[in-house]
Amino acid sequence: MPAPVAERRDLQAPSSWVRRFLSGIPKSGRVLDVACGSGRHLRLALKLGYDVVGVDRDLSGVSDLQGTPGVELVEADLEDGRPFPFRDQSFSGVIVTKYLWRPILPDIVGCVARDGLLIYETFAVGNERYGRPSNPDFLLRPGELIDAVRGRLVPIAFEHVTLSNPQRIVQRIAAVGPNHPWLRDPPKVRE
Repeated sequence: MPAPVAERRDLQAPSSWVRRFLSGIPKSGRVLDVACGSGRHLRLALKLGYDVVGVDRDLSGVSDLQGTPGVELVEADLEDGRPFPFRDQSFSGVIVTKYLWRPILPDIVGCVARDGLLIYETFAVGNERYGRPSNPDFLLRPGELIDAVRGRLVPIAFEHVTLSNPQRIVQRIAAVGPNHPWLRDPPKVRE
């Protein structure tokens, strides 16, 4: 039975991209939410019965989850030059949204288990027309997520699109490890 999750009305809804692919994460392992913020995806995964690990430099947005069974919260500044805190671990699922720090991108990809799933969605070049972020250091270049997983994970879905409400340009990928069951039995989608 899934762990009880504190209901918070001030949270942004989970990303439709994350919701679309979350069921592909094997139930046997943990889910890592990188730069988890208020925990909208962490909470969704927990509600669906996953054990979760959230990492952020400020855990105040998920402080209500402290001590919840199946939840591990790690306070870490991922941009301070120290090694990625999960470098020697693997996760059944890794979720990253609205976050890009290129020096740890190989580490993020590297901690996806061989039967695991990476769900990544963040802002891309062109977003500067609509507001923040506008600094190219925080905007994915065309095809950058495809390049990041090449040789390690298999992309099963990729988009570089303009979204509305609010207007923004994003790049997003769902990519699986070489032993993921979707490579033998792909998910069914509605046409």
